[in-house]
Amino acid sequence: MQQRLKKIAALLDDHFTKVVIFFVVFYSVGIIGLSIEATHPLFVRLTPLALLLSTLGMAFFHRGYSEKAIVVFFVLYLIGFGVEVIGVNTKLIFGHYTYGSGLGPKLLQTPLIIGLNWLLLVYAANSVLEKLIGNRFLIPVLTGLVMVTYDLILEQVAPQIDMWSWQNEKVPVQNYLAWFVLAIILSGVLTFSGIRVKNRLAPLILICQILFFILLLFTMK
Repeated sequence: MQQRLKKIAALLDDHFTKVVIFFVVFYSVGIIGLSIEATHPLFVRLTPLALLLSTLGMAFFHRGYSEKAIVVFFVLYLIGFGVEVIGVNTKLIFGHYTYGSGLGPKLLQTPLIIGLNWLLLVYAANSVLEKLIGNRFLIPVLTGLVMVTYDLILEQVAPQIDMWSWQNEKVPVQNYLAWFVLAIILSGVLTFSGIRVKNRLAPLILICQILFFILLLFTMK
């Protein structure tokens, strides 16, 4: 499997510019589709596919696959999903919220893809920060700040694309604190696992994700 992934990665490396163009166009089309009333419902249903495609794209550009890396990635998924299951069913972690249908199939009232979303974002943030920051202890904290900033933007759009909604339409402060703590934990596991997160595509995906929701703030009014 590792050899097969390396061959695919080498092929994609040769066409990196085309991959970049593809994702820029892909996210741009998503913004347009969600902003047009006639196509909005269709593009809401396509949200899980967009997350899967982004994760798959980064998976092919990851360097240094090993059994340990795969186990760590799976653990990050399970932690992210597990915390969300507890959060949505008890209301004790993030606050009083419920998931809509925008993130696809659910287990225990929680979209299966939400754990992948945590993995995708933390992995991308770690990949960027590892290039910029030499202090390993700072990376989880900065990842937490990146994730909270991301969520501040996301929360303005999430109800409109049926991802989740809050009681009384008010996002509690504890949600942002929980995002910060959970991001630090996930980033800490990744950082101190000894796995180096080297990925050419990660910065692009992280920027596309952030700009995607910023632009939706203006186009879906």
